[in-house]
Amino acid sequence: MAFTHIPVLLNEVLEGLNIRPDGIYVDATFGRGGHSRKILERLNENGRLYGLDRDLTAVEAAKTLESEDKRFCITHSAFSNIKEVCESLGISGRVDGILMDIGVSSPQIDDPERGFSFDKDGPLDMRMDQSASLDAKTIVNTWSKQDLAYIFKVYGEENFASKVAAAIVKDREKTPFETTLQLSEFIKRVIGGKPTPKHKATRCFQALRIAVNGELDELKQALDSSIDVLNDDGRLCVISFHSLEDRIVKNFIKEKSEGQKVPNGLPLTFEETEKMRLATAKLGAVGGAIKATSEEVEANVRSRSATLRVAKRLMRQPLCNRPQQQKN
Repeated sequence: MAFTHIPVLLNEVLEGLNIRPDGIYVDATFGRGGHSRKILERLNENGRLYGLDRDLTAVEAAKTLESEDKRFCITHSAFSNIKEVCESLGISGRVDGILMDIGVSSPQIDDPERGFSFDKDGPLDMRMDQSASLDAKTIVNTWSKQDLAYIFKVYGEENFASKVAAAIVKDREKTPFETTLQLSEFIKRVIGGKPTPKHKATRCFQALRIAVNGELDELKQALDSSIDVLNDDGRLCVISFHSLEDRIVKNFIKEKSEGQKVPNGLPLTFEETEKMRLATAKLGAVGGAIKATSEEVEANVRSRSATLRVAKRLMRQPLCNRPQQQKN
């Protein structure tokens, strides 16, 4: 099947990366390469772009670009492994820009066989990496009522988390859940109430997807690793699509920009100053959260919930400037 993919916040990402023609860049979530292709357009023959994706279908699509452009290289890997991948490629600490486009991609949603969509019938899968063992069907049919309620509440921010979890556990004793429409229509009936613009199964499906793929832990690990991967003044661009992800990104940048809180007048040790390795990068007059323009939302409705945050790696402190330990 052919799928249409429109990269969100494209112009803002390109500005945020502050691309140098001969620089080294990493698209840590290649998807279908919409952002990658535009990055390559701004690189000269000495520039390099490295892609990562844990989706085997995305990797296969990336291999076409790899065969066409010697400046590009793809690796099958979760973006949480970005540090290890960059070390194996010999580029760790030399990367000028990293892009992370978090969450499910349009081709994954649009393909019913992947099981991400609540309005297209398909198997209860939701694995971003098809070689992984845990899928949504296993979670729905085997996890306890307490565990299901937890992920629906925490990952999906679903107000009816306990009610839905209890109903699933009771109903699956008679008939296991096998397909996406079977589950989404069941959740819709359990929640009840008046029709709403957003499908009533949206939050529970989001929670299942996050749980299947360990998305929040993946994001935290990738963010932590990005600092060591980036060169001095290297840029980190992260696109998120819901509040849980954006909160993690926002707090990470804030923590790495401000460092540990200490009383006024108390000096910081070198180890403490080394933690302060990021600063929010302002695009034009804008800092912090960057949202799609009304024109982009009109052209691509999926950009409506996208939030971009940009940070830059601060200069590493030279050895000669590091404070000396006092001798006893």
